[in-house]
Amino acid sequence: MARVKGSTPTRNRRKKILKAASGYFGSKHLLYRTAHEQVMHSWKYAYIHRRELKREMRKLWIARINAAARLNGMSYSKLMHGLKEAGVSVNRKMLSEIAIHNPEDFAKICETAKKGKAPEQKKAAEKVEANVEEAAPKAKRTAKKAAEGETEDKKTVKKVTRKKKEVE
Repeated sequence: MARVKGSTPTRNRRKKILKAASGYFGSKHLLYRTAHEQVMHSWKYAYIHRRELKREMRKLWIARINAAARLNGMSYSKLMHGLKEAGVSVNRKMLSEIAIHNPEDFAKICETAKKGKAPEQKKAAEKVEANVEEAAPKAKRTAKKAAEGETEDKKTVKKVTRKKKEVE
């Protein structure tokens, strides 16, 4: 039987690489080996730079938002903190677009951020603080009793009395 060299799949694979390398300078678009090396590098760079583009765009959006926020009398960090406290969830891309195309609307967003927490959130925060203040003395008392060996929990009292009976 004759040896199969796989000419059709090999040719197709090489044609695909040479097609991807079309437009490259010199032998990089003519010779398979150099074309293959260059195409592999190109794909690697494309993969890396797709991620770098995302980083660079985020930096650009933040710079634009910061510039617009400073025109309204606040810094970027204070704006973002105020929006988070107010419960406004707008991504940086949209904030940047609003800052560029609708400065009046961005000024309203800045006012919302300056106000900070929404009224409902303030009430909830006050309730939580009140509960913490009430719970703190109780926690101190129970910790003191536990240190002295006294417990108010009925289950632990039963366990302790059982163990005492078993020891005796």
